[in-house]
Amino acid sequence: MTDDRDALRKAHRVTLRNTLRDRRRQLPAAARIAAAEALAARLLALPFAPDAGHVAGYWAMDGEIALHVWQLRLPPDVRYCLPVLGDDDLLRFAPWRPGEALATNRFGIPEPVQAEALPAEAMAMIVLPLVGFDRTGQRLGMGGGWYDRSLAFRRDRPTPPPWLVGAGFAVQHIDTLSAEPWDVPLDAVCTESETIHTHATTA
Repeated sequence: MTDDRDALRKAHRVTLRNTLRDRRRQLPAAARIAAAEALAARLLALPFAPDAGHVAGYWAMDGEIALHVWQLRLPPDVRYCLPVLGDDDLLRFAPWRPGEALATNRFGIPEPVQAEALPAEAMAMIVLPLVGFDRTGQRLGMGGGWYDRSLAFRRDRPTPPPWLVGAGFAVQHIDTLSAEPWDVPLDAVCTESETIHTHATTA
């Protein structure tokens, strides 16, 4: 019976991922551009947005909301980083500026080259891509577990840093996401239309 329930839950998540990915892909270009502007303003206005140190973003793929506006408006003492896949199945984060060299990883996602990659613990704030989210800070990702493995220390040490912020379009919101034992809840979620401070610690 337990195996049947697990199989049904996994199948539901696959269906949900496909539905939510289709929603974000169908957004018109003008809406995406406006959303990136609005998202940047919300990320910069977070009460815990750092004035110095390292922050991590992501390279937007598959219709994900873009972070380039936020990156360009960060304070001068904040260094932007992109995820790098490690051989140990953990993410690290390497500083990157527009124009610096990139190489695609095995999933076809660009990563910085010739840059020292830092562990997640070294980030002041990490902005995570979302497939789906609810208002309690539960996040639905692509299913590979990269962020959950890399941020597992936040389950045992729920106090930031790093602050964990999900970024997505409002159309990716769902009422309730069931939590899995390995899930790491977010401290906030930012969309183009609102900022949601979750049950996790806030400043």
